[in-house]
Amino acid sequence: MSSHQFLAFDLGAESGRAILGTLESGKLVIKEISRFPNSTIWLFGHLYWNIFNLFEEIKKALKIFAAEITAGPESLAVDTWGVDFGLLARDGNILSLPHAYRDPRHLKAMEKFFEIFPKEKLYELTGIQFMPFNSIFQLYALALEKSALLDVATDLLFMPDLFTYLLSGQKTTEFTIASTSQLLNLSQKSWNEELLAVLGVSKNIMHKPLTPGTLVGTLLPQLSKETGLKEIPVVATAGHDTASAVAAVPASGGGWAYISSGTWSLMGIELGQPLITPDTLELNFTNEGGMEGTIRFLKNITGLWLVQQCKKKWSLSRILTYDELTELAASSPPFMALIDPDSVDFLNPEDMPKTIQKFCKRTKQTVPDSPPEIVRCILESLALKYRSVLEELRQVSPHPIHKIHIIGGGSRNQLLCQFTANATSLPVITGPIEATAMGNIMGQALALGYVHSLDEARRIIHQSTELHTYEPQQNREWDAAYERFQKIIALSKPS
Repeated sequence: MSSHQFLAFDLGAESGRAILGTLESGKLVIKEISRFPNSTIWLFGHLYWNIFNLFEEIKKALKIFAAEITAGPESLAVDTWGVDFGLLARDGNILSLPHAYRDPRHLKAMEKFFEIFPKEKLYELTGIQFMPFNSIFQLYALALEKSALLDVATDLLFMPDLFTYLLSGQKTTEFTIASTSQLLNLSQKSWNEELLAVLGVSKNIMHKPLTPGTLVGTLLPQLSKETGLKEIPVVATAGHDTASAVAAVPASGGGWAYISSGTWSLMGIELGQPLITPDTLELNFTNEGGMEGTIRFLKNITGLWLVQQCKKKWSLSRILTYDELTELAASSPPFMALIDPDSVDFLNPEDMPKTIQKFCKRTKQTVPDSPPEIVRCILESLALKYRSVLEELRQVSPHPIHKIHIIGGGSRNQLLCQFTANATSLPVITGPIEATAMGNIMGQALALGYVHSLDEARRIIHQSTELHTYEPQQNREWDAAYERFQKIIALSKPS
């Protein structure tokens, strides 16, 4: 049986990677071609993504591939984080570095927007969870600043679409990434013109969303020449990294929830239609697009960003790996202190360890004073937050939930996975680690006709992945901790 090769670029908030996927005999084998850091930069008081540095890293990966792999890939595709976007001028040039979602200006923009547009109506129109960095509020921030960018922009491209454009020259927007914007009518898969009018944004800069798994063009001739690759097809896969990751959940049938675990934890279920009710509004759940028209009904939870930022601070004086931190945390006293991972305190503080300690002091808890104690506090709090979201999911889900699949880089953290099983009293199944890249590749295989359905893609990933199951333990201790967690959450909220 012939084999087929695909190249996936999976760009995350902390790092990017180029992954080669080989599909043969019903199995997918992946190989990392390159891995590179991603970071934001501050300019004139605002936070931006250095997309040109990322594009150079993509080109480096293409050159490595051309030099090391004799057979070229049959296609390539890019996925990224959600909500952020770039604006193009009439001549096709990028007008500005894209603002990063953690730019502090977005908090005020959301508050101001709700002064002119009802929150309830916005949710009814879009079904999207209210978060200050959603694209709609980023655009409103530009409008409040009377930014000249909106006056001259002819195209708005979300992050994966921006890289697709740089690679192929084609200006497109893919459905799953568009759905994160809080500007899309999910049922009709079209832009909400009323919201664009309120923002003062021309509908002409928005592109009609494409179905994930659509062939959009080929590698530009100059890039082909520069990298040594032929003009290979460029695919609009599920461009939102979580959409690609959820497409790689190795599950069949119903009764499961997922946690896509990384910088963020995205926890939810898969539905056939958006679920938009007063209850889901009250609980602040989001409805985002997935493969084959599915809906990712989920909640965004601050994830391992908390550990990442602590490690970054500690690395200034002491180098500790993630594995070392987790191993030390496992031996630390349990339930010393708990935090609300989604507190605005932790959005982007200058000193994450000190901010966590301040939170614990403010909520009258024992203050963790060592890296292992702080990491244990984070991991236990995340697991308890997952239980809280699970209980909310069960209030509105049309089907029962009997197990949890954890996918993505966070599935490597065995302590967090066991804590999640303990906290939720459900079996937790982990893998694949590179779920996003594998889902990205399956989107390409669908575009080229080598895979014919989402179910088939998941069967292939199941056959290609070593899964591990964590059974619940220490339920009574975790039940008591959950009661305490809920009180701490209530105590920490502003009065």
